[in-house]
Amino acid sequence: MWWPGALWQPLRAVLLAAAFEWGVALHGLNAVQEEETNDAAKSAQKSALIRKMVRQVCKDYVLIPALSRRRWRRTLGANVVANGLRSGWAYIVIVCGHFVDGAEKFTPSVLENETQPEWYLRQMLGTANFEAGTVLGFMTGNLCYQIEHHLFPDLPHNRYPEIAKRVRALCVTYDLPYTTGPLHRQYLLTVRTICKLALPDRFLSATCDDAPETASEHKFRNANKCPESPLGGDGVRRRGLVTAIRAHRNRRLSSEPFVA
Repeated sequence: MWWPGALWQPLRAVLLAAAFEWGVALHGLNAVQEEETNDAAKSAQKSALIRKMVRQVCKDYVLIPALSRRRWRRTLGANVVANGLRSGWAYIVIVCGHFVDGAEKFTPSVLENETQPEWYLRQMLGTANFEAGTVLGFMTGNLCYQIEHHLFPDLPHNRYPEIAKRVRALCVTYDLPYTTGPLHRQYLLTVRTICKLALPDRFLSATCDDAPETASEHKFRNANKCPESPLGGDGVRRRGLVTAIRAHRNRRLSSEPFVA
């Protein structure tokens, strides 16, 4: 349900990019507080975060500049720019892995009685990669492989490129989507999504479950079975999610009225 306050979303996204480390901290605080059962524990968590933030600010913008003595202004400016660039880059890497077209959005109900195989499937469908060479991969800590990062969160990041080949091959075999693309394309899609979702729902290209910006598992709720079946990697005919999504999209497009 759209509300007028959503119009501020693009501005909030810019502010989040500029202060991403604090945005992540607040998100972590909210996650921790949701698990607490009383106000005293929630207040303690909040106080701990505030103390940590104060220490970090004092170190970056008071102590280190003070060590430069007469050049403290230059050091202070350098720290502000460096932290801003770091936050902006981290923001780009993270949003490109979660908010692009093809990264499915799930309702809380899917968590109920979720099995381990379903968890792995949700991690894969809810994230996206972007293409990167050796240098760009190093600059992102290999988080350009966000799918693999979600599937194997304890795996060292230098193993992601190796694992990605096996994950992609598995997706081809079982007709599952593997969302990836160039960094600039993924980021522009993310910006488009943020700006478009700041507007009323009628600006979506389809229903909230079908539109690429908000696609969810409910898109198939009323879908009929389709006989189309691709060949799996083992030669056995198999109809998977990629085929189902393509067939669903084709049916939706064919039902839309033609506008001259």
